[in-house]
Amino acid sequence: MDFTVAIRTYNGEQRIGEILERLKAQTQTEVIEWEVVVVDNNSGDRTAAIIKTHQETWPSHSQLHYFFEARQGASYARARCIQEAQSDLIGFLDDDNYPAEDWVFQAYQFGQEYPKAGAYSGQIHGEYEVTPPPNFKRIANFIPIIERGQNPLCYTSYKYAKKKVYPPGAGLVIRKQVWLDTVPKKLVLQGPVGTSLTAKGEDIEALTYIATAGWEIWYNPHMHIYHRIPKSRFEREYLIKFFKGVGLSRHRTRMLNYKAWQKPFFVAAYFVNDFRKLLRHFWTYRDVLDTDVVAAAELQFFKSCLVSPLFIWKKLYLERN
Repeated sequence: MDFTVAIRTYNGEQRIGEILERLKAQTQTEVIEWEVVVVDNNSGDRTAAIIKTHQETWPSHSQLHYFFEARQGASYARARCIQEAQSDLIGFLDDDNYPAEDWVFQAYQFGQEYPKAGAYSGQIHGEYEVTPPPNFKRIANFIPIIERGQNPLCYTSYKYAKKKVYPPGAGLVIRKQVWLDTVPKKLVLQGPVGTSLTAKGEDIEALTYIATAGWEIWYNPHMHIYHRIPKSRFEREYLIKFFKGVGLSRHRTRMLNYKAWQKPFFVAAYFVNDFRKLLRHFWTYRDVLDTDVVAAAELQFFKSCLVSPLFIWKKLYLERN
């Protein structure tokens, strides 16, 4: 098997059918042996029945497999995808990501041309149910919307390397053996669990392990997926909850970059810097925090970054005990 498309879904009956139809229509795959692996992360709707219907009419140019994963959490679903994949190249799609007609080909081709890339991702374009709020560009990368130009770039050797910027899990392609060799079987950050967003950042945690092991991480501008974003994700309540989860993961993803003896110094440095950012942001936007959802979400992010060491330490303590 040359390539595996891995889809993790939770209550995706309204979305999974269209994704599968787009995968049926993939072009330039005549010489590629590829499969689609769908992992149902404990859905309570008709997701399984819809996939079964598609299996009955699935074309012969690829294969469609269904697996049920009862342990809720994005990291558990992703681990199951990796376990079941028959190819060394695995491309992940969330159940609200719609691939361009040549996504499989472009993802496979890039893997052949860049053998040192342990992971890579492409462009993520937004399909919005409603117009995004003003200043949405300030937070677009978190949603995620990723449009970094038309030239390939290496996250681990370009200007992003110093900032430890990595691509999101949506549309990410990994080498199965690289993942198995470098990423722990159980990550501290589990990712979204059902509708909970308090343990986000599992994709960054995993990519940090891959980068630390010496593998390159790339951006491939020829891979396009479309992220469908409903109006509910621009509501104040959702954005506050979302950025709370992103911020609470920060301590974990930051500390993976340092040795044990360095961590106390960097914990203190990050605390001071996060506190400075929090005060500056509050002072700058104090008059519009009640009406500007982007500014309010950013403020929540800085608050959560500030307390993220306590959140992670508590989480690790509870898991040990």
